[in-house]
Amino acid sequence: MDVSLPVVVPKIHHGSLAIARSLGRLGVEVHGVTPSPSAPAALSRYWRQIHVRDVEAAPAARAVEYLLELGRSLGRKALLIPVSDRLTELVAEHAGALRERFVFADLPAQTVSALTSKKDMYFLARRLGIPTAETAFPRCKADVIHFLDKAAFPVVVKAIDGALMKRRAGCTLVIARDERELLEQYDRLEELRAPNLMLQEYIPGGEDSVWMFNGYFNADSDCLFGMTGRKLRQNPVYTGSTSLGVCLANEEVAVMTRRFMKALGYRGILDIGYRYDARDREYKVLDVNPRIGSSFRLFVDVNGLDVARVLYRDLTGQPVPAQAASEGRKWLVEDQDLESCLRYRKDGKLELRQWLASLKGIREGAWFAGDDLRPFLAIAGGVSAKAIRKAAPWWAETKRVARAA
Repeated sequence: MDVSLPVVVPKIHHGSLAIARSLGRLGVEVHGVTPSPSAPAALSRYWRQIHVRDVEAAPAARAVEYLLELGRSLGRKALLIPVSDRLTELVAEHAGALRERFVFADLPAQTVSALTSKKDMYFLARRLGIPTAETAFPRCKADVIHFLDKAAFPVVVKAIDGALMKRRAGCTLVIARDERELLEQYDRLEELRAPNLMLQEYIPGGEDSVWMFNGYFNADSDCLFGMTGRKLRQNPVYTGSTSLGVCLANEEVAVMTRRFMKALGYRGILDIGYRYDARDREYKVLDVNPRIGSSFRLFVDVNGLDVARVLYRDLTGQPVPAQAASEGRKWLVEDQDLESCLRYRKDGKLELRQWLASLKGIREGAWFAGDDLRPFLAIAGGVSAKAIRKAAPWWAETKRVARAA
């Protein structure tokens, strides 16, 4: 395999760390960009160099200028792998300028925008015959009150632009159990000058009803690599990203996704989520991420092939081997899953024997790697420090009571 093309990852988190490890182990030169060079994910031995800059938060023109400067400093073209919706949009919108120094999966800006906006994606999926949950898009509180006339609770209150709501409220969705809660959450979460909320029917079922497809599509929108899997636990619980997942074959999800992407003329890495609705026995699309997902290392074949390696091979003109799925492979995010397990146990949803059984089949963690321990040690230290801070008031009160006795 020719590994002469360097790679630039313009944001660092545990998904970026997985890119550095996956490609770095092949001998690829991987560069990371982050405002926090001491962050755990930036400590990997597989980063050739860490460049200190907050590309995601910078104005678009400045971000593009910096990336081009970084590309020129490498002395040759590099593969650019955006790892967030904001960065994927940036690359699509400024593809003409960025092509001077970078290679990347070329997607029209309008396609990226249609998939990252949950409102646009909803209408796009319906037009193409892809099942989705029934959704309303209120423009004002009067629309919400009108929605209540026919609402069936619970109702999912979700952001159209998840990143915007995350910055504003610290979450991307909440579940309203009744009319009062829906109105309260609307008042708390909505930005009246630029409406960003959607009201979606709640599809009953636990985490095991949430399915994922992770794949790569070439310039002809043919799927060169595609695997399906299921969420076992989430963080935040019930509504968040995968903290523990399992790779399982689901041909219905795979066929539907390939048909969806073929109709779009999609190219590149795809991370897409569905929820199985037992009421009508349909898989309904939840989110479409036109980029690499942070859980992509759940989906690794028996020969170590993943979407990052397929992207690298395809964009450097090298053949992509046929995949051989790792059925039953499990992957977890250690710190997030620990936090989720405590909450599930508190809610009566996870017993000790269930937790022990869930650990069987784990093949890889987001942080732990025997050949790259520093990120895991940093995370473990942070978790330990947090536990000590939480225990300190309890310990002080215990000592006070003991002295009084």
